[in-house]
Amino acid sequence: MTLRTGAIVQALGGELFGDPDRLLTRLAPLEGAQASELSFLVNPKLTHLLAGTRAGCVIVGPALAEAARSRGDCIVAADPHLYFARVTQLWKRLHGGTARPGVHPSAVVEEGAFVDPSASVGALCFVGRGARIGAGTVLHPRVTVGEDCVIGARCIVQSGAVIGGDGFGFAPREGAWEKIEQLGAVRIGDDVEIGANTCIDRGALQDTVVEDGVKLDNLIQIGHNCHIGRHTAMAGCVGVAGSARIGAHCTVGGAGMILGHLTIADHVHISSASIVTRSILKPGHYTGFFPIDENGAWEKNAATLKHIHGLRERVMRLERLLPDEDEE
Repeated sequence: MTLRTGAIVQALGGELFGDPDRLLTRLAPLEGAQASELSFLVNPKLTHLLAGTRAGCVIVGPALAEAARSRGDCIVAADPHLYFARVTQLWKRLHGGTARPGVHPSAVVEEGAFVDPSASVGALCFVGRGARIGAGTVLHPRVTVGEDCVIGARCIVQSGAVIGGDGFGFAPREGAWEKIEQLGAVRIGDDVEIGANTCIDRGALQDTVVEDGVKLDNLIQIGHNCHIGRHTAMAGCVGVAGSARIGAHCTVGGAGMILGHLTIADHVHISSASIVTRSILKPGHYTGFFPIDENGAWEKNAATLKHIHGLRERVMRLERLLPDEDEE
């Protein structure tokens, strides 16, 4: 299947410089792209690749328009990354890659569950009683949606995800553990994407909530009673312990960890592999990990850290012995 450059601009806007009838057979990165392929350039650090690429057409921003035009055909867009995202959506729609509405014969939808007629429930999915799947939502194969859980409109849930499994709740009893039944559910808003094998636990008493526009990567754990604000995004292997409240428009890098019962303000960005041990009430970019080092040096530094509190106390005692500057 092919797509003309002119048809792309007609559908998505932007300004085309070059042949509107150029046929494109696929999308490709700058390096290795061929004359029948469409690519894009967002990172200024990769500008040096522009002159050498063989791509038939390149999507660029206004700042690189002149360089791109001197190389060959290009589409100039205010936000080339966003434009490229929309090209991928257009390509998938036109090439029949979208899921078809309906419930696969091998899927199980229990009595009392509701699946919107425009939703797609893939092979071997399970939708529990009382659950609701919204309009245009796609459940890829082997997704589990527990009883009474709600997924909004236009969501995408990738294979292996479990929505509404039991949260981790146990009471100690004479050296053993007594299960605390998880009586809440999970409520997911509209336009949410959930990656493969990600788990969102049902609440213990109240619901676990994921608001509109949230994007969760693969292998993420969201504990019971968490609340994730709209348009927050988390990369792979993030873990969020129970009852944490995360604001809107936040990001959490891969393997970041957030302890339970903490509050994270709106517009907080947490670096990869950071461990959040206290509430963050001010927007900003936060990092919390000990840098990697050669093992011997790391062990020496780690041993030194153990003595910092004692050193702090010694400095404070010495400061109390010094004369007050105001008295001099």
